[in-house]
Amino acid sequence: MTEVAEFYILSHISISFIGAVLLIALWYNIRKRFKYILEETDIEKRVDKGLLYLSFAMFIWVFSGCWAYTANYFSFSESKVFQLGNNLFSIINNLLLLLALFYFYYAPKFIYNNKKNIKKIFLVILLTAIATLALTFYFGNDYNSNGIKISGIPDLLLSGFLCYLLGISFYRTFAQRGLQIVAVISTGVILLVFASQLQEVYSHLMNDFTNSFIRIIAKTSLISIFLVLATTWVIRLASMPKPNEMSIRFLDWSLVSISIPTKQIIDTSIDFGSKTTQYKNLLKIAIRRKHGEGESQSIQVSLGGEIKNQTYLTRIIDNINVILQLDKTQQLERRDLFTFIGEGRYRLRMIPENISIDEALLKEFLENSENADYKVLTQ
Repeated sequence: MTEVAEFYILSHISISFIGAVLLIALWYNIRKRFKYILEETDIEKRVDKGLLYLSFAMFIWVFSGCWAYTANYFSFSESKVFQLGNNLFSIINNLLLLLALFYFYYAPKFIYNNKKNIKKIFLVILLTAIATLALTFYFGNDYNSNGIKISGIPDLLLSGFLCYLLGISFYRTFAQRGLQIVAVISTGVILLVFASQLQEVYSHLMNDFTNSFIRIIAKTSLISIFLVLATTWVIRLASMPKPNEMSIRFLDWSLVSISIPTKQIIDTSIDFGSKTTQYKNLLKIAIRRKHGEGESQSIQVSLGGEIKNQTYLTRIIDNINVILQLDKTQQLERRDLFTFIGEGRYRLRMIPENISIDEALLKEFLENSENADYKVLTQ
């Protein structure tokens, strides 16, 4: 084992271990301090494990580093067994990162809180593992005459797909939180992470020193991005309204009174005026939250649902921000008022006791509602 290889492997193990421990400690502390916001008052406790899976992914880096050091020390780094173990560690790492994206609010819609698609991704990863196993035993661990390692192609394709998802998710997350510079840097870091894996398939792209240097920079930077992500999560949770402190009263058609002390909104009247669609959607969600039980407390927001698109929820928030002329730092976000349950369902975050609807208004709505479910809910 060369000094360069030994330095890289030991650095890789140390950096990954410290990063993993820091992340898991942050996750535990955040869970402990903000448990009432993260779980709320749902029958099914929804535990955000995003940071936890990111820390597990870094522990896999530690194990893969130990595996590489052992292989180099006992001189079997060119064997099929070593390459197979290396590929499997990479696949497990990709799996954990994809599981983390399940909890990213700004991840692509097909993966964020979507259990059905997560199962499909599990299948893709399983097929990748099988393909890697088969190609390793068939083609071996060596590069062919063109400098290409066939057995590493499935893992590289999976890594490329993951990097694409991570790049989008990180950029959206940091951009939405006002950290445009970090958003751009995070995208560059993800590109470096992918570039560092190319030598696993293409031997002629760079020498060992250059590749090791890029990997150290990429992984150190990625861990830093994870820590910044955890910090912004803490800030977000600290400023997020508590479900039991918010209240809403439906006074008349298009007129509501809302209180969100965290945002300095105290018994403030909001007249939706001609925005009748937004008002009716808000009323529907409030009726379900106040009178429903279990799944009936939420509303389906999808092409075939009662509300056709998430844009309609966003418009409610946008109208409130415009009407109240809130300062940019105090403006409401969609998830301040609505909780995403999963599978396209949303629920009002306020507790039922803090929702008040004028009796005459409710009666008029029920008489004109096309959905008979509301009459059943309010009986």
